[in-house]
Amino acid sequence: MRTIGRILARHGLTHRRTGRYEAKGKRYPALDAAHPGSVHQSDIVGPCYIGGPVRFYSLNTIDVATGRCSTEPVLRGKAAVLDALWATWLRLGLPRYLQVDNETAFWGSRRYPRAMGKLIRLCLPQGVEPCFIAFAEPWRNGVVEKFNHLWREKFLGRVPMEGEEDLVRESLAFEQRHNRQYRYSKLNGRTPFEALAAAKEPLRFPAQERPPKWPLPKPETGYYHVVQFIRSDARLNLFGETFPMPPEVVYEYVWATVDVGRQRLCLYLDDAVIDEREYRLR
Repeated sequence: MRTIGRILARHGLTHRRTGRYEAKGKRYPALDAAHPGSVHQSDIVGPCYIGGPVRFYSLNTIDVATGRCSTEPVLRGKAAVLDALWATWLRLGLPRYLQVDNETAFWGSRRYPRAMGKLIRLCLPQGVEPCFIAFAEPWRNGVVEKFNHLWREKFLGRVPMEGEEDLVRESLAFEQRHNRQYRYSKLNGRTPFEALAAAKEPLRFPAQERPPKWPLPKPETGYYHVVQFIRSDARLNLFGETFPMPPEVVYEYVWATVDVGRQRLCLYLDDAVIDEREYRLR
């Protein structure tokens, strides 16, 4: 791994963007994360390696309002990421919105764009609305992306681990240490647990400890959302299926909501409805 790192550095491939993101003058339809459990941001980090040798991913999740984190090792490949998400909910609670990027482990397969992938099928019966950020714009999940850097620096690069048991134990210890001890200026100097206590708002939790067994049935109600920047071709790409957009939304961010109960696709620009059409889920 050190040799690979030196080679990448030699060719200038390890540079990270520095400084604050500079907006391009386009309004992005961000979620309101004012209360605990309003919005969780999740991201898959990896593959990572520790002694043993052990290859793993980590599902990192942040409750945006309180800064509480969950770090859940995924040891059996990305297919196990949804069991990790269920374990996350048992500790953080169920969010109103779960914001993720366009990793295929989250939304499914381009071959079946209307089949509702595993994440959507897991979320909707729990009253959780998945929201997929714009393509190739990871800063839209900036809270968890910043946490990922902290996790790599303070945990992966510092804590000695020699196997799966060490990884699981130390991941939970780091999570608890972060939530109890780390103080953030955005929380007025409070820790994540102190911010949660100050909010005095109840959290929702799954009704059972074990995750649902696969395959999951297709939900009959609920919503999921996709944010996308419409380029010059005036097309919205919804998990591989494209739809024509009106010319006034070219070079704008469009919020697309799939209403599962009504089998409708609703499109918004700056909170105004620009189109609504039938969207039969398969």
